[in-house]
Amino acid sequence: MALTITKSQDLKYEPLSVGFLLLHRFTLLPFAAFADCLRLAADEGDRSRQLHCHWSFMTSTGEDAESSCGAAITPCIPLQAPCEFDYIVVIGGVLDKHNQVDSKAIEYLRKAAAENVPLVGVCTGVFVLIQAGLMEKRRCCISWYHHRDLTQRFPSIEPVADQLFIDEGDIITCAGGASSADLAAYLIERHMGKAWAMKSLHIMLIDEPRPGSHAQPQPVVYVKIDDRMVRRAIAIVEQHLGNPIPVDVLAERVGTTRRHLERRFRETLGVSPQKFSRELRLRYGLWLLHYTGNSVTEIGGRCGFADTAHFSRHFRAFFGLTPSYVRKHADQVNGVSVDPHFLHIHDATLS
Repeated sequence: MALTITKSQDLKYEPLSVGFLLLHRFTLLPFAAFADCLRLAADEGDRSRQLHCHWSFMTSTGEDAESSCGAAITPCIPLQAPCEFDYIVVIGGVLDKHNQVDSKAIEYLRKAAAENVPLVGVCTGVFVLIQAGLMEKRRCCISWYHHRDLTQRFPSIEPVADQLFIDEGDIITCAGGASSADLAAYLIERHMGKAWAMKSLHIMLIDEPRPGSHAQPQPVVYVKIDDRMVRRAIAIVEQHLGNPIPVDVLAERVGTTRRHLERRFRETLGVSPQKFSRELRLRYGLWLLHYTGNSVTEIGGRCGFADTAHFSRHFRAFFGLTPSYVRKHADQVNGVSVDPHFLHIHDATLS
């Protein structure tokens, strides 16, 4: 049976209007997540009529927009008057190694900002907002995946890679990916009410919207694990990085005894579950030192260590360096290097 929401007669609001500015080789998922959330809130059931939400797909040339995966969005229209929209959402794409600039898009965004139309930079769409000179002295939400790219290209900009989106009123920046659905629901709730936002998310099989402050999933990379029991235990450990789970409880959760779980870990990884958990939390701490502005004390707490001294002692024993020293040397120190896109300590192996 179709989900129907009855609009109260005394509930008055104007349709939510969004203009999508699709850049060259834009990323498809954040665009689709945002657009589909609007579509589902625009009409009762799943009829997709643009009743309560309106949207337009624009490119600088008015030609079809090709995504990074090769799928094209059509029809697209030329850039429309900014005042036609409540928001202009810029969906960025694959970063051009030649740093190609879409001058028409930049001028359009400057015009929209001058007319006080809120701008939304999604994924690498943030880069164009920066190029347009609209992000000075602002925090800028970016995916952890593009954090290093942004800091290298725009060292004066303050990147935030540990939350989903940042709303500063006139400019909203979003990490992209699935978090675009959270941002779309956030805006729908603001303009139309929570029921309409939840209707969209539930049809998309999303339980509830995550707030902008919700932490981005952190990349933790290690060797492929073939043992199914060990894989399940690791998944549970990952879910409790800030509050380490006792080995007895971990064993019970995966349906075995502590002794048997410890044996399986040693056979598979060469370490005990306790040591694996601690080293995984230290790797997470290393990631936080590189990709967030949190203090060493805050990072120690997020990694499940009782205090800063405890965290620093184990960190130095594992990496040979203090957290404070690593914070000051972002790229490479004493052979401990961090890949720009993945948490992967090249010379640190489980032992």
